[in-house]
Amino acid sequence: MDKIILALDVDNLEKAKGFVDKLFPEIKIFKVGSQLFTLCGPGIVEYIHKKGAEVFLDLKFHDIPNTVANAVRAATRLKVKMLTVHASGGEMMLKAAVEAAGDEAGRLKISRPLLLGVTVLTSQKSEPQEILRLARLAQAAGLNGVISSVHEAAMIRKELGKEFIIVTPGIRPKGYKADDQSRVATAEAAFSAGADFIVVGRPILEAADPLQAVKELV
Repeated sequence: MDKIILALDVDNLEKAKGFVDKLFPEIKIFKVGSQLFTLCGPGIVEYIHKKGAEVFLDLKFHDIPNTVANAVRAATRLKVKMLTVHASGGEMMLKAAVEAAGDEAGRLKISRPLLLGVTVLTSQKSEPQEILRLARLAQAAGLNGVISSVHEAAMIRKELGKEFIIVTPGIRPKGYKADDQSRVATAEAAFSAGADFIVVGRPILEAADPLQAVKELV
């Protein structure tokens, strides 16, 4: 299912490759976050691409506009499907990211990655109106969508329209422990609220049979 993203939050390259080998093509998009990218660098992105899958590069860029623009250019050269920047970085930073992605993709004649704004981390609590403010800022700056918990997804969908992409992390099967995330939900609830993609990690990574866990989730 191309709406499920597996978070490859593992501590070494062999584990990451093992999950990609085992779960593709059932899973078609794999999230590479700060832990795995710090350990493996672009090599893991290249490995996922060679398998035929796509990459969600979740490094949550947040810095001065020029630094973020250069980071986005580098990520665009990796041909990732989507990447993240912190919406709280402000209008100038977000616009710099959009411009850099477009310029680099045009120069290379490749598809521009989807740019997603991180509103508030799912481990944190926040007022819905603050999350909506950040989502509006992201949309105004030209981002394709946001990362949002299921609890704000319906509000964002209603306010910002059907074309704005919503990616929902913190997905847990019914009865599964919340771990360190305070805003979690089931896959069914996320899609019902308007999510376009869901991000799942530990419920699959820690399953006795990860492939079966994916099939049950589907």
